Amino acid sequence: MPVAAQADGAREIQVAGRTLTFLENGPTGKVVFAIVYDASKPASVAEKDQVMAALGSGMAAGSATVVGKPVEAGAIGSAGDVGAFYITRGVNYAAVGAAAKSKKTLSISSDMACVKSGACVMGVAATPKVEIVVNSAAAAAVGAKFKAAFKMMIKEI
Repeated sequence: MPVAAQADGAREIQVAGRTLTFLENGPTGKVVFAIVYDASKPASVAEKDQVMAALGSGMAAGSATVVGKPVEAGAIGSAGDVGAFYITRGVNYAAVGAAAKSKKTLSISSDMACVKSGACVMGVAATPKVEIVVNSAAAAAVGAKFKAAFKMMIKEI
């Protein structure tokens, strides 16, 4: 895997974490992100490892502190109470997205196809430039409402 691609997971989780500050009635305190990965796909495992390393013992995001909890895609039902699902590339996002919707939980991915399909609420890309895409229908399905200032900075589909 190219070195530039390895840095993406770290940058993308930083972008994803910062978006919490734009949620109406956004979370405060400790917020657990389930970092969902597919153990059979090396790229998914690598992205999970990058994200977990970037989060370390906690990443500040406004008045929240984001911490990661690795969750294998097949064990999504046992993820417990999490503030968001961060779905790595290569995961069967339809199944994870359905679980996130049933829990009324924000789902974020670096895979824009997840957002376009409606399985993910938000897609984040950090390279070559920061891009945030929100699926309005998926956001409504989990009750996520974003502040007007945020809507001017993103692409809604």
